[in-house]
Amino acid sequence: MAASGFAAALNEQVANEFAAHQQYVAVAVHYDAETLPQLAAFFYRQAVEERNHAMMMVQYLLDAGHEVTIPGVEEPRNGFPDTVEPVRLALEQEKRVSGQIAALAKAAREEGDYQGEQFMQWFIKEQVEEVSTMSDLLKIVERAAENPLMAEEYLSREQLGDQGQDPTAPGAAGGAL
Repeated sequence: MAASGFAAALNEQVANEFAAHQQYVAVAVHYDAETLPQLAAFFYRQAVEERNHAMMMVQYLLDAGHEVTIPGVEEPRNGFPDTVEPVRLALEQEKRVSGQIAALAKAAREEGDYQGEQFMQWFIKEQVEEVSTMSDLLKIVERAAENPLMAEEYLSREQLGDQGQDPTAPGAAGGAL
């Protein structure tokens, strides 16, 4: 089946999700290189989550009988001047993704693709959580800018953003990691 406007846009969002995955891996590697294992682990988990989001979209496209195109992505930003900048970048990314998800839901609704619109509802809920988590993390790393080990201690104690598996999450092609 040829891709409708919504399906074509969802294929583009697959690229955005894979780009977010790559960016989070770059952020995690930065924190790993700085010997900040809690921040590194947080962003490695975020990277897997973004990969899973892309694969959920792939599975939906397959299930709906649409063509799937796995895209290449731009190189992520590497190297950061401090511990705050990567989180600031992540928050901007999550806000941008929230807008992209809302536009996808709107496109599905305008096309009368109610299954597509329903599929996007989970992502809308997920983005509220993602923006909230990154906003909280930004506040934490800003407060701990002079002593990043304070952010490490906080993350080891609080497990920010780790809500466990969501049983309402859509299935991911190949299985979620």
